[in-house]
Amino acid sequence: MGDHETPSMAREGEEEEEDLPLTQPLLESQHHVLLRRSASNATSQVAIVGSNVCPIESLDYELVENDFFKQDWRSRDKSQIFQYIFMKWMLCFLIGLLAGLVGFFNNLAVENVAGIKFVITSNMMLEHRYAMAFAVFTVSNFALILFSSIITSFLAPAAAGSGIPEVKAYLNGVDAPGILSKRTLCVKIIGSITAVSSSLMVGKAGPMVHTGACIASLLGQGGSKKYGLTWRWLRFFKNDRDRRDLVTCGSAAGIAAAFRAPVGGVLFAFEEMASWWRSALLWRAFFTTAVVAIVLRALIDICNSDKCGLFGKGGLIMFDVTSEHVSYHLSDIPAVLLLGVIGGILGSFYNFLLQKVLRIYNLINEKGHAYKILLACSISIFTSCCLFLLPWIASCRPCPADTSEACPTIGRSGNYKKFQCPPGHYNDLASLFFNTNDDAIRNLFSKNTDDEFHYVSILIFFVTCFFLGIVSYGVVAPSGLFVPVIVTGAGYGRFVGMLMKSHSNLNHGLFAVLGSASLLGGSMRMTVSLCVILLELTNNLLLLPLMMLVLLVSKTVADAFNGNIYDLIMKLKGFPYLETHAEPYMRQLSVSDVVTGPLQVLNGIEKVSNIVHVLKTTGHNGFPVIDEPPISDSPLLYGLILRTHLIVLLKEKAFLPTPVYIGIDATKQFSADDFAKRGSGNSDKIEDIELTEEDMEMFVDLHAFTNASPYTVVETMSLAKALILFREVGLRHLLVVPKGSNRSPVVGILTRHDFMPEHILGLHPTLARSRWKRLRFRSCGLIKIFRASQANLRARI
Repeated sequence: MGDHETPSMAREGEEEEEDLPLTQPLLESQHHVLLRRSASNATSQVAIVGSNVCPIESLDYELVENDFFKQDWRSRDKSQIFQYIFMKWMLCFLIGLLAGLVGFFNNLAVENVAGIKFVITSNMMLEHRYAMAFAVFTVSNFALILFSSIITSFLAPAAAGSGIPEVKAYLNGVDAPGILSKRTLCVKIIGSITAVSSSLMVGKAGPMVHTGACIASLLGQGGSKKYGLTWRWLRFFKNDRDRRDLVTCGSAAGIAAAFRAPVGGVLFAFEEMASWWRSALLWRAFFTTAVVAIVLRALIDICNSDKCGLFGKGGLIMFDVTSEHVSYHLSDIPAVLLLGVIGGILGSFYNFLLQKVLRIYNLINEKGHAYKILLACSISIFTSCCLFLLPWIASCRPCPADTSEACPTIGRSGNYKKFQCPPGHYNDLASLFFNTNDDAIRNLFSKNTDDEFHYVSILIFFVTCFFLGIVSYGVVAPSGLFVPVIVTGAGYGRFVGMLMKSHSNLNHGLFAVLGSASLLGGSMRMTVSLCVILLELTNNLLLLPLMMLVLLVSKTVADAFNGNIYDLIMKLKGFPYLETHAEPYMRQLSVSDVVTGPLQVLNGIEKVSNIVHVLKTTGHNGFPVIDEPPISDSPLLYGLILRTHLIVLLKEKAFLPTPVYIGIDATKQFSADDFAKRGSGNSDKIEDIELTEEDMEMFVDLHAFTNASPYTVVETMSLAKALILFREVGLRHLLVVPKGSNRSPVVGILTRHDFMPEHILGLHPTLARSRWKRLRFRSCGLIKIFRASQANLRARI
């Protein structure tokens, strides 16, 4: 009963509980197959990875302390230990260097591709060729998203979407083929550039996190025989523990490269991405993001000399929000609190609508490649129509006399877009819509622009961005949520600032920043990392108190409605993510209440035919090893052996003609590389092993290769306590042993699937109806006890 977790495919919010069966996942509607745990506890493990359904499995973060491992560890000298430490830092340096280069290249490409499109269209507008300008704008956007969706759908479906839910699940211990592959990396970079350049309401931050994780994973693969990269120093990283640390550093580097926010990147990885964290990892992640910051600074200095084409002041350039000295008073606090409350409500509503849209999109995407691409192209055409036609609603405004930049703006960026207006006038709505997202953010965040936008234009911009951000995410193309939420929040903040003009001294640019913070907090539910990222973006530490306040309020309000957007997407995709907390009903159950059988065990000295039969008839990834007389006085649990290790023993034919215990001598024909973990999806399969009838009658001594010290829990331990142990240690298998000594030495194995709410409530459906009522009942009981004690106390007095 090894690692065979069926993913926790959560329902779409609590409002769906009465409409859907208790264990019905999102994937059921896609496959019309109910993924329930069978009596043998061997069901398929699948989840939506990117835009396709893929098999998933857990990662081996636990050290396998068998005799072979101990001997190999003792044989290492000081030079090998130095090599290991040196390579850790060298790989972190390479991750930061490559992530910085990719982040700069992405911004450079987007600014130039989108810039050329806007320049051509603007020139046609100046010539009053409006129909041709609309056609060029729409067709260019259509071509860009068509290219992005085709390469994503056919070459790397795992590259679709943000990538943050997939990377977050990986760092929690869930692996899926292709999420960190070379092909996914290439498609993520190219697809993200074309998708963002197509004026679709998508961002680059999420894809950059996924890109950084891919870079880290590929560097940590331990070399490649195919490409001749078999340097001995790289072999130390052929395990999931070191790859997990590198991917964590990669995700931090991705955010640092997207926003030029090195400290924010580290905090983002710590607060949102990583399930396991320690001080040594913090130090390496900080070093990685510092490298990113230095690389970006050096490359931006090159671009300041006009060597980067149309690279503007958006993207990596810090946004100039307000004056050097931000002055605010106690009377401004109510306006900030209002921003936080409304931002929390809007953020939770954003998450709710996005869940609904993703469900509809998944029904469309399951029909095939043509439907995926058609959906993406349809959204592109609709977006182009909105961006080009809505500015015609706005009236032309005269150029301000005291502006420091050209008005109207001729070209691809600027605060004062001419669009269809006569000379000396500008279209404020076109200044927001007819720009890249980065330039729109810069315009909204600008200081001393309180009179630049009309409140109707800002309201139209906010509502349009709110819904375009929802319908754009989920198409088969790399797309992030960070930037769309920032843009939408900035519009909302500006609108509130206009309404509160007579009640607050804060300028509208500052309201836009706080609006972005409130909507980010309401949607993504992060506080510390978002606060630092926005402060690094705006380059103004004086905003810290207001930023902290608005984030705390918006997160608190939004938590009352639903979860953060990335957790909701993970549940919709079907990733069996282990939360940091246990559900209340788990404390009413013991581990024996969720363990099911039959249990597959192996003897310490096992016949080859039995091993082959077990491997071929089960999908389990871990098997208890039992010693029986005459090797031991009574049946004894010796440890746990992994499927991959059994396949290596069969492949190398480490067989014995008779069942004789040979112990450590069985390791002589093996090296550490034989048992090193390969990249995702590259492990050997039992079907690839060729054995003769004579081989099948022989024996294998498993003792030297069995983890002799696996984590175990007694069968009476509460499920909640076992979950905390399972998650905090990062386990793949947790053995359950009996309370007494007169039974089999092992009762069963707990895996990730056993802690999923859908599995637990499927076995014990009465808990679903009583878990919250029971909590309320207990609360009422505590109140009654408290009141009775108060009455007794008054009586005594």
